[in-house]
Amino acid sequence: MAAHRKPGRRSALGGSTARTAFTIALAGAATATAFEGTGQAEPQLTPAQVKAKVDRLYQEAETATQKYDGAKERARAAERRLSTLRDEAARKTEKLNSARDALGSIAAAQYRGGGLDPALQLVLSSDPNRYLDDAEFVDRVGTRQAAAVADVRRQLRDVEQLRGTARVELTSLKARQAELARQKKTITGKLDAARRLLSGLSPEERARIGLDGGGTGRASRSGTDGRVGLQAPGSATAQAPDSRAAAAVQYAYSKLGSPYVWGATGPDAFDCSGLVQSAYRSAGVSLPRTTYAQIDAGRRVTRSELLPGDLVFFYSGISHVGIYIGNGQMIHAPNPAEPVKIAPVDEMPFAGATRVV
Repeated sequence: MAAHRKPGRRSALGGSTARTAFTIALAGAATATAFEGTGQAEPQLTPAQVKAKVDRLYQEAETATQKYDGAKERARAAERRLSTLRDEAARKTEKLNSARDALGSIAAAQYRGGGLDPALQLVLSSDPNRYLDDAEFVDRVGTRQAAAVADVRRQLRDVEQLRGTARVELTSLKARQAELARQKKTITGKLDAARRLLSGLSPEERARIGLDGGGTGRASRSGTDGRVGLQAPGSATAQAPDSRAAAAVQYAYSKLGSPYVWGATGPDAFDCSGLVQSAYRSAGVSLPRTTYAQIDAGRRVTRSELLPGDLVFFYSGISHVGIYIGNGQMIHAPNPAEPVKIAPVDEMPFAGATRVV
């Protein structure tokens, strides 16, 4: 019996030891997890740090937006070219089919009327002279038929060439569409990251760092904002170099407070280059869609030469643009956190200016 009980005590002792070891291991794992969690916790950002990150994300999104806008224009141009090629190919194919049908009718008639050797037909003819006249006529018809065959072959080559060009254009269009999708993904990713950062700030903190979605836009719509140095619409248009620049400035003033939407060209929402393009379109001037092209759409001017209506560009990559209104101020569509507004030209790294001519 004693021998029987000893294993029981060892078993009990072993079970206790196992439980103790498991408890220690569990506690150790919990402690390690706690330390690991503490080590991986992201430090709380200050409002100023959030603003710096959000500003960078908005700038990167703006750069991607300009690429998106350019790709969209190129895709539209490719669609127009492809549509033209397809229409032309359809017209030429219809003409080719008509020519083929005519040749088929001639061939069928010859088949039905043929079968006798020409020399035998001459011998059997009741009027050899008339036969010879008919033979000469048939010869001329044969020459015209040969020309018709050659024309059909040429038309066929033209149609095949058009179809080949259309296939190349379709490939180009698909590449543009893929580029659009990539840029869209980049833009939405940047803007989502900015929104997540801003959601961690209180309205008071956002207002304090200038990311409250306000700015001078709504207060200045009527031009009655009383702050020193703010250019009123009448003064800005009077100083513009010509009537087109004045009209563009007037349009920009009328859109103060409109929301920023990437890829938008109005009339109710804009991105930065979309606002500039729409403003000058209202004045009867056609400008390119992107900042990269807009900077070359006129005569370059220095910062000291700026007049209302001039386009002012920012950042080394020429990724942002505004419309100068005088007194060191511009109207621009900044980012999704703020509407179209009046802002100092000095608030971003200046890259150059253009006067639309």
